[in-house]
Amino acid sequence: MKKIRELEGLLSLPSPVNISVWWNLGSMLGLMLSLQILTGVLLSLHYTADMWNTFNSIMHIMRDVPGGWFLRTFHANGASMFFLVMYLHMGRGIYYQSFLTNHRTWLVGVSIFLMSMATAFLGYVLPWGQMSYWGATVITNLFSAVPYFGESLVSWIWGGFSVNQATLNRFYTFHFLLPFLVSIMSMLHLVYLHDKGSSNPLGNLSHTSKIPFHPYFTWKDMVGFANMLLFILLVVFFYPNLF
Repeated sequence: MKKIRELEGLLSLPSPVNISVWWNLGSMLGLMLSLQILTGVLLSLHYTADMWNTFNSIMHIMRDVPGGWFLRTFHANGASMFFLVMYLHMGRGIYYQSFLTNHRTWLVGVSIFLMSMATAFLGYVLPWGQMSYWGATVITNLFSAVPYFGESLVSWIWGGFSVNQATLNRFYTFHFLLPFLVSIMSMLHLVYLHDKGSSNPLGNLSHTSKIPFHPYFTWKDMVGFANMLLFILLVVFFYPNLF
C-alpha cells in the first residue's frame, strides 16, 4: 500500500530529543478544541437562540435530551480546561522564550488566544440567565470608552439600545463560527511551527540531536491525552459545577 507522503512527513518530523512534558500541551489543546467543536455542534442541535425560550432550551438539554447533561457539562468544563492548558502552553512559551525563535508561530498563537477569549465570552452569554445578561451588558459597554463613536459602537453591537434579541442572535452566530476560524488558525500555527521546528529547553536550534516524532512523541502525547481526559471526566461526573 502506497504511503501518504504528507502523513509520513508529519510522523517523521525531526523533533528535539530533550523536549519535556511541557511540549505536550499543544497537542492537548488540539484535542480539547476538537472535543469542544464536537460537543458544541451537538448542543446547537437542541439550542434555541430566542430571548424567551433560550434558558428553557438549556433545561431541556439537561433534563430531556439523552446524554444532554453530559454534553452541556463537558462543553462548559471543557472550556475551562481548554483555557487552563492554553495558559500553561503560553507560560511555557514565555519561560523558554519561544517568541524569539518562532516569531510567526508566536503571532498566530496570540491571535488564537484572542479569538478564543472572544469565543468564550460569547458562549458565556448564550444560556441567557441573569449573569449572561449582566456579562453582555458590562463587557460590551467597554467599547463605549472608544473616543467619539464609542456609544454608537455599543448600540451597533447590541442591535438596539440595550441587550436584546438581536444581541443574542449575533452572539450565537459568532460563537458558532469562531471555533472553526480558531481551528484554521491552529493549522497555520502548525505550518509555521514545522517550518522552523519545535523549540526546546536549551534553546538550541541545531538539527543534530533530533529524533522522529513517531513513535516517541505520539505515545508521549497519548499519555497527556489520557491524563487530561481522566481529569476532565472526573470533574464532569463528580464535580460538574467546580469551575
